[in-house]
Amino acid sequence: MLPVLVHFTFTSFWSQILLYGLALAVVAYIAYNGWQGAEGTPRAPGEKPAPATTDQRMIRALLYGAIAAGIATFGLRYALPADAFLGGKGEGIPIHTYGVLLATGFLTAASVGARLAQDEWRKLTWVADAQGGGRWVDTEGPRKREAFMDLTFYLLVGGLVGSRVLFVLVNWKDYARDWSQAFSLGGGLVFYGGLIGATLAAWIFARKHDMEFLRLADLAIPTVSLGQCLGRLGCFSAGCCWGDVTAAGTRLAAHFPGAGLAKDIFGRLGGTSSLAYQSQAQDSRYVVEATGQILHQAAPGAVRISEWVASHGTTLPVHPTQIYESIGQLGLFLALMYARRFRRFHGQIFALWLMCYAVLRTTVELFRGDTERGTLNGLLTSLGAKGLAEAVPLEAWYNISTSQFISLCMFTFGATLLYRRIRRGGEAAGVGPTPSPA
Repeated sequence: MLPVLVHFTFTSFWSQILLYGLALAVVAYIAYNGWQGAEGTPRAPGEKPAPATTDQRMIRALLYGAIAAGIATFGLRYALPADAFLGGKGEGIPIHTYGVLLATGFLTAASVGARLAQDEWRKLTWVADAQGGGRWVDTEGPRKREAFMDLTFYLLVGGLVGSRVLFVLVNWKDYARDWSQAFSLGGGLVFYGGLIGATLAAWIFARKHDMEFLRLADLAIPTVSLGQCLGRLGCFSAGCCWGDVTAAGTRLAAHFPGAGLAKDIFGRLGGTSSLAYQSQAQDSRYVVEATGQILHQAAPGAVRISEWVASHGTTLPVHPTQIYESIGQLGLFLALMYARRFRRFHGQIFALWLMCYAVLRTTVELFRGDTERGTLNGLLTSLGAKGLAEAVPLEAWYNISTSQFISLCMFTFGATLLYRRIRRGGEAAGVGPTPSPA
């Protein structure tokens, strides 16, 4: 469990020059990609666009470069001290394990999805050559692969916005005093919000590019589980989304470290506590260490949770729910990739994922212990219904979380979609990729 892999600081002159050079190189590379990716005006509807003019390339390169420069300026101001950059904060660049694994999961899912898109829309055309021969060329698959790679940008933006919006809504009481904090870099993200935002972005993209949404969803949705398999390992490293307290001596349990024990990959103290530790360090409830039972009042054999973690430097033993879901997501990805061979209609894989993930997430939620996430108890408390909130204790199985409620809705939607598509008799024509000629 490494909340921070390594923390780069830029206090020396040469390290600052290196960072400036790196930022300039990134801006130039992004601007060059804008130049290379420019397209000309379409000759006719449905035809390939004409080659881009120099002016079109220049405009696109300047746009990409301006966006990249803005992001680079923000990063330099955060990383460099005030004597090296006007208004600099001197925070350096901490490489968080969560961010690395989340980015790795996203890129892996995007790569697999692009390959699946190419196979899904493969269209072989015989192209003759000057010698009277010829060869079969895939004329549609590569275009759909490129379109899918373009889609990943919209998925990223939609996912980030959706996950942040749902986090703010779940924790609206914390932001009611100052809504400007909703746009700060601090705070968390919620997977279901990201899923909703990304799905909406994919739907808009599919309509704009004349792609059947359910067909696109069938090939893309298994890759979500592949990305989440790695993303949840990032959660485990950061100590977020942690599980409920277990009995002392339980083999399958995790202890998340505080700042005094959390180290980077070089064995140096990172100075950053895991999120689980930060939460339990402020938990005023009591726990019976031998059994893991949580109490709201002092009792014989019970100790205050905040006092226990302060004296041990780690959290109490908790369920590694991040690992539970990571393994479940990997299994779901493999199962659905195998099920693609037997699909009968578009939307079948999408519907199955909605139902299976809803069951997986609901099950994992039963072992969650992070009281910060939205629950029925928290909702009633925020609405001022303390009497009803007391009737729904935090530890009660019927204190469903926001994610469990969304899972219930998602399962219902998936089952309805599956039932309606089966009832229509499926779509026998054009479900799979075009077969190669003999």
